[in-house]
Amino acid sequence: MRRTWGPDLLGEGYEQQVIELGTDPDGEGEVCAVLVRRDVRPGEEVRGAVLYVHGFSDYFFQTELADFHAARGLAFYGLDLRKSGRARRPGQTAHYVSDLEQYDAELERAMGLIAADHGPDTPVVVVAHSTGGLVTPLWLDRRRRAGRTAPVAGLVLNSPWFDLQGSALLRGPGTQVLRALAMVAPLRSLDLPASTVYGDSLHTSVRGEWDYDLVLKPLEGFPVTVGWLNAVRRGHAQLHRGLEVGVPALVLRSDRTHYSRKHTDLSDRADTVLDVRQIARWSGCLGGETTVVPIAGARHDVFLSLPAPRAAAYDLLGEWLDRHLG
Repeated sequence: MRRTWGPDLLGEGYEQQVIELGTDPDGEGEVCAVLVRRDVRPGEEVRGAVLYVHGFSDYFFQTELADFHAARGLAFYGLDLRKSGRARRPGQTAHYVSDLEQYDAELERAMGLIAADHGPDTPVVVVAHSTGGLVTPLWLDRRRRAGRTAPVAGLVLNSPWFDLQGSALLRGPGTQVLRALAMVAPLRSLDLPASTVYGDSLHTSVRGEWDYDLVLKPLEGFPVTVGWLNAVRRGHAQLHRGLEVGVPALVLRSDRTHYSRKHTDLSDRADTVLDVRQIARWSGCLGGETTVVPIAGARHDVFLSLPAPRAAAYDLLGEWLDRHLG
């Protein structure tokens, strides 16, 4: 039976459609993704569309980002990937996949739903954050190699996860250990120190200005599993060998990293999750025309930063969209 659009948890002005994906290759039952669309309001023109992809321990809730694109004539769609956000079903391990290529299924289905709304020739800009910023370039590289770049017209990456944080020992021999462990205990959670510093800086219940569902995006994040991190490390290796996404790309990041077990003023003005030097180092691996811009004082999600760096990020994004979409 063909599914239709229905109400979304964001309330009036937003609808969702469940994308059924069948049996989980990783053995956790039936999986789905959820595509959320912002309604096109009276008087708004549509000259293109945006497909937004979240990161780890995240889901789509950024209505300000949706409004920004809609004001520029871009219909906005946010995709909650399988086992993430709205799409996670009881008994499923949050965000778990053993291969990032599994996400191609919902990404292609989402593109089909956008085409159904606005026509197959409508240009689509892919916008992705953190782990989504690794998933989407890999997907676009596979599409390009299959001769299917269109209708994607651009790629915007917000603090993409391009390498594993930490020492060279952790990234090298540690990754080999991870690979072996993933073969025998893929769902085992890594014993990593929990931290709420980033979540505390964002959510209205603590210090932030953003109100989102703490079940779908916990302050301390979800546990990191061996098999999932192994899939991410394989994705990193593919990126480091060089991709060709086939479209112009914009990479936005903070100008500094600040790791701390305790919230400080700097926690609100730096990336407390990823090493921004790694983002700078590997951005050249996307291929083609890539613009990389550090945003002074930005958080890990540059579009959830304090007002001044957030405004700077939106200005840069607007200029880039005008230049590449007209």
